[in-house]
Amino acid sequence: MIGVLQFPGSNCDLDVMRALVDVVKTDAKLIFFKDQDLSGLDGLVIPGGFSYGDHLRAGAIAAKMPVMEEVKAMAKEGKPVLGICNGFQILCDSGLLPGALAKNTSMKFICKWVELGVANDTSAFTNLYAKGETIRMSIAHGEGRYFCDDASLRELQDNDRIAFRYGGSNPNGSLDDIAGVVNREGNVLGLMPHPERASEEILGGEDGRKMFEAMIDYIKSR
Repeated sequence: MIGVLQFPGSNCDLDVMRALVDVVKTDAKLIFFKDQDLSGLDGLVIPGGFSYGDHLRAGAIAAKMPVMEEVKAMAKEGKPVLGICNGFQILCDSGLLPGALAKNTSMKFICKWVELGVANDTSAFTNLYAKGETIRMSIAHGEGRYFCDDASLRELQDNDRIAFRYGGSNPNGSLDDIAGVVNREGNVLGLMPHPERASEEILGGEDGRKMFEAMIDYIKSR
């Protein structure tokens, strides 16, 4: 069973549920942030949106909610945790992933399809892609510019922890064109593009579908 964690302001939760239940045909359920017992879940998705209205900064308040201690416990147990857009921001702000997401260099909200280069093909979410493959997903964010200090960037680069890079043009000014990163163990991924919006041809493409399929395969292999 995969949980889809809802915070006040989440707005991509039902999109993720559709991708999980209707597209890749797995069991999933919505988990409200006040339901803090996540022990029965095999994996978790923190979807996009505007948790707590992006007050302070995107993801800052959600990252301090008690349920995130349960999310950290899941990650420590090796269960897959996927943070999409606002979910990526929450994972960074909670310390589960390094770095932070700042306002786009354009200072504007960006919503469009982008090309991504697959930089890691060994994580729980990327092993069905080929390293160097170019895929397409959509983005929709105002604070998507990834940055970290020099030491953290070198660690990400040296240990194959950059999952995706923007191809063609960098839409938000992210450091090293980074669109997504994984933890050292490869069971936590945060990315700004939306795989659930690229899971069916009717939406414009289905390159994101493999991410959910890889997550399911990883759960079955545990």
